[in-house]
Amino acid sequence: MDLAFTKEEQAFREEVRSFFRDNVPPDTRRKLVEGRHLSKDEMVTWWRILNKKGWGTSHWPTQYGGTGWTSVQHYIFNEELQSYPAPQPLAFGVSMVGPVIYTFGNEEQKKKYLPRIANVDDWWCQGFSEPGSGSDLASLKTKAERKGDKWIINGQKTWTTLAQHADMIFCLCRTDNNAKKQMGISFIVFSMKSKGVTVRPIQTIDGGVEVNEVFFDDVEVPYENLIGEENKGWDYAKFLLGNERTGIARVGVSKERLRRIRELAGRVESGGKPIIQDAAFREKLAACEIELKALELTQLRVVADEGKHGKGKPNPASSVLKIKGSEIQQTTTELLMEVIGPFAAPFDVHGDDGSNERPDRAELLQQPQGLDLRRLQRDPAQHHRQGGAGTLGVIPGRDEVASPESIATIGSMDPGLALRAPRDDEARQFRVRGTKEHGF
Repeated sequence: MDLAFTKEEQAFREEVRSFFRDNVPPDTRRKLVEGRHLSKDEMVTWWRILNKKGWGTSHWPTQYGGTGWTSVQHYIFNEELQSYPAPQPLAFGVSMVGPVIYTFGNEEQKKKYLPRIANVDDWWCQGFSEPGSGSDLASLKTKAERKGDKWIINGQKTWTTLAQHADMIFCLCRTDNNAKKQMGISFIVFSMKSKGVTVRPIQTIDGGVEVNEVFFDDVEVPYENLIGEENKGWDYAKFLLGNERTGIARVGVSKERLRRIRELAGRVESGGKPIIQDAAFREKLAACEIELKALELTQLRVVADEGKHGKGKPNPASSVLKIKGSEIQQTTTELLMEVIGPFAAPFDVHGDDGSNERPDRAELLQQPQGLDLRRLQRDPAQHHRQGGAGTLGVIPGRDEVASPESIATIGSMDPGLALRAPRDDEARQFRVRGTKEHGF
């Protein structure tokens, strides 16, 4: 099997890179590099730029706005998107409900919903999981009763990602209590602004709000909002969840993380020499790079064999992509923490969603080369001797000494890798002497 890219594929990669360089808003990319949350407006702005280019729904059939790219081109696009980085298209619309609608919906539904999904005129969320119905999703209890030309929906969904932004929801509802549990479910879409819909946020460990509970109390939905056939929703849900399998490995994200870890390890010193010169650290870094290369080759085999196993039957090797990709991302997090330790921790509450986030990296280029973080912990005055600015702070009950500027500089250099600690005002408070307190 030849896994080398052709000249045409390499040229396509350069085209994608150039487009990202020229069109991703600088502030949006900066936030992603710093591991910060994007606002809804920032995400929508970028997705509309992508849609204007014709790449917003690249994997859709061409008659519905797709690009007609090969599997390899899709792979290249996703890798470059993750590596640059740029925001991923909104999966709930583009990758989930969109394919269900163009595959199982009627013509009126396709005309009504697909263009709005592509241009993010409607922000979609997913109404699947319920309290007590997570892994056993088929046991869901949210009920849709037909009354004339309407559905009356009652029940609750949970862990609904970004429901606070959503205009629309695609929802699995029980429409036949007498059938086998998988056979009595229907796939219904409706507005989140409908009377009787209540969204209640669930605060996560970093203080942010990304997931929510959603309650339905006698919500009236037009009957024509049923997608496909009544009681066939379980089949559509399986189709939806199996629709995207290669991008979930997030190889591009891990490549970028390792690049930044190498950069940091070459700048940060321990015992008078850069951490990258430590044999034990290099061994762990090399082992992670080998694991990532193996994952990348497995993903390429899945891409190369697409279609070989038949429509709707994914390559069995794709089963390892998600779990192995997640394990590698965890390893990269651990490596980063070994390099910068407590300096990766967020110290300020400025996230767009209320989360603890790291500050801007305004002083990145002003920091001295070869800053010895471990010696700085023992000798606070070193920060000023090496030209550092700002007031030093102490984490109560611990020996580590830090400065907001050093944390801003070093902690913000790797996207999404800072530890997100729970707020505890008594035990986890970062105090800056002579100034204000920052949640740690």
